[in-house]
Amino acid sequence: MTEPVSVAKATSPVTAAPPLETSAPDPRRWRILAVIAVTQLMLVLDASIMNIALPSAGADLSIAENDVQWGVTAYTLAFGGLLLLGGRVADYLGRKRAMLIGLIGFALASALGGAAQNAGMLFGARALQGVFGALLAPAALALITVTFTEARERAKAFGVFGAISGGGAAIGLLAGGALTEYLDWRWCLYVNLPIALVTAVVGIRVLRESRATGDRHFDIPGALLSSVGLVVLVYAFTEAAKQTTNSAGLPQAVGWTDPLVVTLLAVAAALLIGFVLLERRVANPLLPLRIVLDRNRGGSYLIFLLVGAGLFSMFLFMTFYFQYVLGYEPMKAGFAFLPFSVSLILVAGLVAQLLPRVGPKPLLVVGLTTGIVGMLLLTRTQPDSNYWTTVLPALVVLSVGMSMVFIPASSTALVGVGGHDAGIASAVLNTSQQVGGSLGLALLNTFALTATTDKLADLIASGQDAGSPAAIAAANVAGYHVAYFAGAALLALGLIAAVTLIQARRSDLPTEGAVAAA
Repeated sequence: MTEPVSVAKATSPVTAAPPLETSAPDPRRWRILAVIAVTQLMLVLDASIMNIALPSAGADLSIAENDVQWGVTAYTLAFGGLLLLGGRVADYLGRKRAMLIGLIGFALASALGGAAQNAGMLFGARALQGVFGALLAPAALALITVTFTEARERAKAFGVFGAISGGGAAIGLLAGGALTEYLDWRWCLYVNLPIALVTAVVGIRVLRESRATGDRHFDIPGALLSSVGLVVLVYAFTEAAKQTTNSAGLPQAVGWTDPLVVTLLAVAAALLIGFVLLERRVANPLLPLRIVLDRNRGGSYLIFLLVGAGLFSMFLFMTFYFQYVLGYEPMKAGFAFLPFSVSLILVAGLVAQLLPRVGPKPLLVVGLTTGIVGMLLLTRTQPDSNYWTTVLPALVVLSVGMSMVFIPASSTALVGVGGHDAGIASAVLNTSQQVGGSLGLALLNTFALTATTDKLADLIASGQDAGSPAAIAAANVAGYHVAYFAGAALLALGLIAAVTLIQARRSDLPTEGAVAAA
């Protein structure tokens, strides 16, 4: 490709979590949802906005091409590595307090990044954004869990959350293109300031505090093992996806057999295995194993990991296709994704109505099947394809499928979670998606680069000029097709997980009550 890819004893696993304390529905619940929705949208937008802004930032700050990716990697490492700790901090400190601290911290980190004068300042600010994002994300989802108690209302709340999670990335590409093209890349960071600060001010008045009851001692060794293990794991994925050149001067990924990648994966495995063993023994674990060993929750986390791997990669390769093959400007590329977001948001409303009636499993099965079809439709794209007849139908089909996945999977991921564990259960959901996205980018980028290199080698062998724009476009599209096939395979694995693991019925979803205000 022509551009680098940015990249006491253990509680028994079968012990049920204590039920949440029931109370009347909070009269402010829809205003609370509005605060949560804006927060989630800001987090989702920030990641995709920066994908568009980084090339301009790199040129402005004289950052070497191979180092520009750290504008994404610094955020990803901090966010993915600290999510579990952030979820437990939210449980113990209080979800409202955690969310307000996260919003203010995220705003300040965004201001620092927007004012960056060199690479170190930009990368440090992005890492700080990741730290505060790891506090924000689980607190936001946990607040939905403890605020909405009635079946249909909870489904609507998860519908809003799911629509934003799935469609926000495409909106971010549009916003990033507009800000970069018509203002400056710095506004892709500055835009977070008014959003975060206004949301924090409203949140002070609207949000209702809730926190874990009982023992609130932090599992410091568990926090260290999980945080460092996840950081090393995500870093290994990033290193494997790095682009280099072979002896013939053709592009290739560093790959999974690189000594540094193998070492990082081994260290990550050792740390995370040590974390699991520790959690089985401590009296107050960071991550009670009952959270992930429950069949419905574990299945939901696995689905989010696999869908994150496939969907995040689709956005990346389609961005490359629009800009480097079809020649779209950033703004036009952002608009090309807009139907995905619009369709997902519209269908999410219908899914939210269906969820209490049919339960999560039928929606997941139909949604993942539809998503597979949409991903395969993307393999019809060619260097001269028409957007309206080839790309648009695939994006719409894929968005319909994803809207039927995000909402029920978000709901089943929190079935039966007690008030003590709402934050950490939400953090595991976010961690699954984040790690899945990092893994998917690394894995599919490796496949795509290999296919691109093979196509270029074939062109050279046939006597064609592999350096011509037509040849490069054909080789890139061949690589993207392999990535789409791999993405469809990841969604197929998610479909298997849904069929075999998800057992929750519609009556299981709203049984928890709200946590009483602390």
